[in-house]
Amino acid sequence: MGWPMSSNVISPDLGGLEAAAARLRAGELVAFPTDTVYGVGAVCWDTHAVAKLYTAKLRSLDKAIPILLADGEDLDLVTGSLPDSALRLARHFWPGALTLVVPRGERVPHSVTSGGETVAVRIPDLALARELIRAAGAPLATTSANVSGRAPALTAGQVADQLGPRIAMILDGGICPGGVASTVVDVTGPVPRILRAGPITEDQLLAVL
Repeated sequence: MGWPMSSNVISPDLGGLEAAAARLRAGELVAFPTDTVYGVGAVCWDTHAVAKLYTAKLRSLDKAIPILLADGEDLDLVTGSLPDSALRLARHFWPGALTLVVPRGERVPHSVTSGGETVAVRIPDLALARELIRAAGAPLATTSANVSGRAPALTAGQVADQLGPRIAMILDGGICPGGVASTVVDVTGPVPRILRAGPITEDQLLAVL
């Protein structure tokens, strides 16, 4: 039997968005919709909050956590120098269902990257998600809002069923429009490399590159 829909499920209206942002600023976990699937996030600079993400999801510590940004200029906060291919892809597909693996910026904790020197970043194509990130005042380390190994959540109810009381709040933004996790491309090498197939196809990527 799944978790009941409890009081930690909140509408973004009537102060719900700010309440969720306040929880994030306080070092707690909040689930929220994106253009692909529901994510559960923490302020990416907060190592204690990031540790809670691994615990809540039963996620292996050797799996890095992506970062969601609200705006393109925020990319400088989380990465070092970028290859031209990364900038071209970002300008063309963001906001959207493309995650780019880029060099880790010095400020990004190693707990986010599992000790690695790269970080996965994306700007979601959903206004509510970007508004939450802005209200939180920081990029959000965000992974899919499901127990590791189980199906991604597309509704707040599915998040509650899988994560329930393990997280502080679920921002109910309805059904995620995409329903499929983002395409992931590593742009840290001499040639961009697709690590995970998704909504943006290889042909679409090659047309830009």
